Amino acid sequence: MHWGSWSEFWAMGGYGLYVWGSYGVAFFAVLIEIISLIRGQKHTLQRLRRMRNWESE
Repeated sequence: MHWGSWSEFWAMGGYGLYVWGSYGVAFFAVLIEIISLIRGQKHTLQRLRRMRNWESE
């Protein structure tokens, strides 16, 4: 498609809310997933360190 102005681009022929809303939801879902993975990795590494220290006692 060809848009004559930026406002037409953002409006997407009347479907801009759905298009940009979908991009926003997908972006936040990926962001939450990344944060969750990082937290999970930190907790797993802490647990492994505790297990290693417990075994060495």
